[in-house]
Order: sequence, then C-alpha cells, then structure tokens
Amino acid sequence: MTVRSRDRRVETVLREEAPQVLGALVRRFGRFDLAEDATQEALLAAHAGWSRDGLPAEPRSWLIRVGYRKLVDLLRSEEADRRREGEWLGTDPRRADPLAAAPIAVAHDDSLELLVLCAHPSLAETSKIALTLRAVGGLTTAEIAHAFGASEATMATRISRAKQTLRRAGARFELGDERDLVERVPAVRRILYLIFNEGYAASAGAELLRVDLTAEAIRLVRILVAARPDDLEAQGLLAVMLLTEARRDARQLDDRLVLLPDQDRSLWDRDRIAEGTALIESAWHRADVGPFQLQAAIAAVHANAATAEDTDWPQIAALYLWLERLEPTGPVRLSRVVAVARAFGARRGLALLDELDREHGLSVEPLTAARSRIVRAHLLDELGEHEEARLAFGAAAELATNEVERRFLAERAERGGRGGRAAD
Repeated sequence: MTVRSRDRRVETVLREEAPQVLGALVRRFGRFDLAEDATQEALLAAHAGWSRDGLPAEPRSWLIRVGYRKLVDLLRSEEADRRREGEWLGTDPRRADPLAAAPIAVAHDDSLELLVLCAHPSLAETSKIALTLRAVGGLTTAEIAHAFGASEATMATRISRAKQTLRRAGARFELGDERDLVERVPAVRRILYLIFNEGYAASAGAELLRVDLTAEAIRLVRILVAARPDDLEAQGLLAVMLLTEARRDARQLDDRLVLLPDQDRSLWDRDRIAEGTALIESAWHRADVGPFQLQAAIAAVHANAATAEDTDWPQIAALYLWLERLEPTGPVRLSRVVAVARAFGARRGLALLDELDREHGLSVEPLTAARSRIVRAHLLDELGEHEEARLAFGAAAELATNEVERRFLAERAERGGRGGRAAD
C-alpha cells in the first residue's frame, strides 16, 4: 500500500469512527462539550500515529481508549478548578466522583443520537451545520472554516459557543419517544440538505463545487436512512442528493459554469442516477409525498431524459406547483418560473415571474435577489430583449458571491446576453 493510499484509508476510518467515539464518550460522561474536545484530540493523535504505523486491529477501541483518557484529564482539570473556586468562596466542593468506573459500549451506533443533538432547537442554523460537520462528519475546524469561507478562529469560536449553548440548554444525549423523534428528525434532514447545497453550489469563494461537502452530506444521510428505514422523506433526500450529484462532472468545464441544457450527459454518473431513481420510485407510493420526495421526482425527470429536448417540462412544472404549496419559498417559486417557461414559453414564464415578484418581492429578498435577476435575464434574452437581458445579467453578477458564477454572469452581460437557457 502506498503512503497516499494509506493516508486516504486512515482519513476514511477516522471520519467513519468519529461519531461512534464521540457518542460512546457522551453516553459515559454526559458532557458533550468536553467529549467533543477529547474526541478531536484522539482523532489528531490517531492521524499522526496511524499514518506512520498503519491502522491498529481495532480502530474504534483504540480511539475510545485514547479519548477516554483525554476526557478524564479534562474533567480532572475542571474539577480542580471547581475545588479551588470552592475553597476561595468558602463553600463545600465535595461531590460524587465524576470519574467513577463504568463500561463504555464499543459496538453501539450513536450516529442518530448525535445527528439529533446537533440539530437541537437552541442552536442557530449555522451552528447546527458546523457542529454536525465537526461531531458527526469528523471534519476539522479548519476544513469547516474553509468550506464556509470563514477564518479558523471564527469557526472555532462558533463551534465552542454551540457546545456551550447545548450545555446551558441541558440537551440530553438520548432519543425520546417516537413522537419526539418524529418532531426533531426534520431538522436533521434540513441540516444535511443545507450541507449538500453548500457543496453543490458554494455560496462564496473561488470554487463552484465542494466535493468534500457533497460527499459528506450523502454519507450522513445514508446513516439517517439506515437508522430510520421507514422515513420516506429521508429516502427522498438521499435520492435528491444522488440524482443531483450525478451531474457534478458536467457542471463545470475548465473552471467555467455549464448550464443543465448544455451539459454533456455522457459525463453524468449512471450508477448514482439508477440508485436515486430506484429510491424515489420505491418511496413515492408508500405514503403522503413530502418536499424531498417531490424534489427527487423532479431530479429524476431531469436525470432520465436522454437529451435536454426530451425533458418533460410540463411534468416538472406540475411537480414544482405541488412543491410550492408544501414549501412556498423564493427558490422554489423561481424554479417553477423556469419550468413554466420551458414548458409553455418564455413570455408565460416572464409573466409568472412578474406576478411572483409583485406578491413576494423575489428581486429584493436577499436569498433570491441574484437568482431572480438571472432568471429574468435568460427569459428576456430568449424573447430577443438583449439589452434588457444584458443589464439584468450585469445586476446579477454584482450580487453573486461565488467567483465562478460571477464570471459566467459578467461574460453574459459583456456579450449582451445571447445564448443559454435558465436551467441548472
């Protein structure tokens, strides 16, 4: 085995075992904040040692043993601080020994408990994402900071505050009854979806794609599906990710964005398309259809069209109308505009865009302002209104925060629109 392949194997094992080690320590000590710190130290020690000496026979046991020792050191240090504080205040610091011996289960799978804990309602959305990537994904603070265009110090502070928030909220490392779990799992699905979206279309920076994030989101949602095989929305989410990720290699050519109608479909990953299609077909008729199942159905229509011209746009427009009723957000409304334009003509699409903009302010809402201008520019261009299209492309370019997308829009503005259709 080469040094590079051994390093990749070590990184894979560490990423897979990180949530199990953290879960074992939290179950034993009940301290997520300190357990997470101890887990990270164990992972760092393992990476240094295993990259040199190779994997041990029982990687999880090795990590839990090292993490246990490090957590004991942290607790003893904290207890010593409490004693000093108690003596200074003249209070009695005596308490039950927090390090009393108790077995740590090695085989127990704690992934679902960790996913639910990281999506705790007391946390802000960005903190939920960062903590999920750190605790369940096993990413380092530096990796998470790079993914979101923040400094490592800023991300470290955000993660530390999130752990302290969980401690103050009294968040428990245990799953409640089925009703409680049903209420909390949707937040987990949403966090995993946001992680995937950030990887598929990075919100900022020089890279359009963050393959590490899309791969991690897919891995984590597989954990959720395995833990809850009857969760059809989780299956829908996995199908969305697979069908979307299948187009990844065709989305960018020589650092240039390639829109969906112009992509080389021979580059699409047929294995991912087959798995995603099978997932949504299996889930579709088994219960009430939810938003992720609808998104998966839309992605499957795209993925299974032999050419852009073969795409069943009327079906996609109908699915988006259904999705909008369940999830009336700006991005969904803009996607419906594109589908209507492809199915029934650019003029009808532009009329729908004007109507939705008047009713919901799509062109001023921060989440949709740039995207609204992009859709308008493409539709105007198709209708021959090239000067108006050029201005709209220019306005969208000024709002874009991703460098690849900004460059694409600026080039379209420079050549006065002309070319391409609004779909990706």
